[in-house]
Amino acid sequence: MNDLLRHFQENRGGLIHKWSHYFEVYDRHFARFRDRRSVLLEFGVSHGGSLQMWKAYFGEQAVIYGVDINPACKALEEERIHIRIGDQGDRRFLQELRNELPPVDILIDDGGHTMEQQIATFEVFFPHVAPDGLYVCEDLHTSYRPKFGGGVRRRGTFIEFAKSLIDALHGWHSRQPRRLSVTEFTKTAFALHFYDSMLVIEKRPREEPTHVRSGNPRIAPFRVPPRRPLFGRLADRWVKFTGRL
Repeated sequence: MNDLLRHFQENRGGLIHKWSHYFEVYDRHFARFRDRRSVLLEFGVSHGGSLQMWKAYFGEQAVIYGVDINPACKALEEERIHIRIGDQGDRRFLQELRNELPPVDILIDDGGHTMEQQIATFEVFFPHVAPDGLYVCEDLHTSYRPKFGGGVRRRGTFIEFAKSLIDALHGWHSRQPRRLSVTEFTKTAFALHFYDSMLVIEKRPREEPTHVRSGNPRIAPFRVPPRRPLFGRLADRWVKFTGRL
């Protein structure tokens, strides 16, 4: 059992509401930030339980920020937990918040879960995540639910938006620059980890990938013989089946 799951099961503080498989994912990606100076920003304060969990998990050097639209959440502030009130879907608010906060090591979007909110938060805050930081968007299942603006393969959902990030990650390899080229995301994103209802983007400065080799060739080069055209293959099958040309 990892420390986050243990904290959750023993929790006597504010309410924590997460999918059960999240705790394994958190510990897999967050462990390297423990006991070091770090800044965590979580959209969606609710009853403050997860902010307390991050505070306990990351240690005394961590500073925790929470964002919520409910003004009552401001009362949940405590030492090393700071709360800002605003609308996650308001890009002006997001820009002001970004200007106020230091670079963020871990951003967790567990806010309103609408398509507009998730995409706006990513577009404003992904550049503000530290070069070796993590961007986490939770509850991606809302991309399939009309209540949140979702629908299977519906344009404008965060899932469809995230699929375009897969292309952007491979921008170095495109031979169609008008359709896909190297972007700032290509240069700063190292990996996209998809889990059920969660995307973890691992940042790392990148340069154009290069081929590397070691060792010595041991067999002669091999070329795959060209395949016969489809018509020729069909003719071969006809001869085999009927015994006639």
